[in-house]
Amino acid sequence: MKRSAFLFFKGLGLLFAILCGIGTAVLGWFDGADWMNIATYSIAVTGLILWGWYHFSVRWINEDLKQNIFTKFPKEENIKEEEEDEENFFFKNIRENKWKTIAFLGVILIFIFVSFVSESFFSGRTLVSFLIFLVFVIFMGVISRYIKGSKSVFIGISVLIGLFIIGSLTIPGFLTTMNMKSMLVFASFLGLATIGQTFVALLGGLDLSIPFVIGSMNVALMSLISKGVPPWLACIVILLLGALIGFVNGTLSFRLQGQALILTLGVGFFVKGGVQILVSMGTFSAGTVFGVVPDWMQNLASMGGKTVGLPIPPVIIIWIVTSILVIVALRLTKWGRHLYALGGSRLSSSRLSISERGYWVGAYVISGFFSALTGILLLGWSGGGYVGAGDIYLFTTIAAVVIGGTSLLGGSGGYGLSVIGVFILQIITTVLIGWGLSWEAQQFILGLLIIPMVALYARSPHIRSQI
Repeated sequence: MKRSAFLFFKGLGLLFAILCGIGTAVLGWFDGADWMNIATYSIAVTGLILWGWYHFSVRWINEDLKQNIFTKFPKEENIKEEEEDEENFFFKNIRENKWKTIAFLGVILIFIFVSFVSESFFSGRTLVSFLIFLVFVIFMGVISRYIKGSKSVFIGISVLIGLFIIGSLTIPGFLTTMNMKSMLVFASFLGLATIGQTFVALLGGLDLSIPFVIGSMNVALMSLISKGVPPWLACIVILLLGALIGFVNGTLSFRLQGQALILTLGVGFFVKGGVQILVSMGTFSAGTVFGVVPDWMQNLASMGGKTVGLPIPPVIIIWIVTSILVIVALRLTKWGRHLYALGGSRLSSSRLSISERGYWVGAYVISGFFSALTGILLLGWSGGGYVGAGDIYLFTTIAAVVIGGTSLLGGSGGYGLSVIGVFILQIITTVLIGWGLSWEAQQFILGLLIIPMVALYARSPHIRSQI
């Protein structure tokens, strides 16, 4: 390691430790803590970070020594070149990490923008919290250079931790039980809807009918219940209907793969319009249907829902169990391995006698099924059927898949990564709402954040190799 590089990273660790110590002291002062506690925790935080950074640096240096122990001493004519390289070390790193630099500057611009838009946003506490977040971003960026495998997972977890830091430091009540439960409930809805999108993406496709199926099945279920159909039977009918829509999507898109994207969008509009026509017969409203939602259905998705007497909404448990089953199925079963193989190379898969049509149609059937399930659960949460209940999932399911690191070209990624993407989107949304921003400002900032995150993931080796 060059001396300039070593001094740079050594100084970075010292700066990070000092800023975290100062931030701890400032936050303690804002919260009215005793000065002895403030001093104790500030020193402890600074010392722990310095200790960790020291061991990281020592391990780093030792690895360099192992690699260079048998190298020859540099010739005199090369000393001048090495000195010039050391002088340009900072600018060289900026050029090599231009996308990270752009994303870093973008975050700063977003902070400035929010400070001007929201009058109550900017404060000493917010500024200190933001500085801590910036140092954390730099710290994780440095470490990411030495992560060889599972880079998408590392990036996703780093973003999650960073967003959690921002939320907990800038929003009062962010860490409360009620807020955590609320985020998990909404993440569960998005997570279940993203299952089908992940399966389809692994094959190199997309399903734009998901939001339309969610809304249509939501209002159709309420309509069936209002007409006297037993709720349990109505739920089964809706799930089967969702799977049937997925079957139609899969069959038609397989035959017209060049137009699969537009085809699923067309099927979505067809389903939405057809359900509205059927529901509106004899009524004055086609978009909203009110009625009595069974208590057990409300318990599934409401904030006050309980699981076996515990204050945990069952929808969270449903999502956790389903996620585990999906991840295991993708990674440890023959069916999952064939799905990855087909998404990676259709020609090679055909030589192995893997049914391309069967897996393609099956992925869309799964997508339709889970879209219908999401519509059912949303009815329990809202208490009324609304055909536009799935509108917010039009691009959020795709964003969760892409942000998680699953390639839309197929064959790479998985639902575990999509779960990370779901949490990232949910925390971003919660933070923006907590800052008191308008809906328009939320959409503006969300778009600004998604663009650099997608660009960052697009530079991952497993995705770049497919382009």
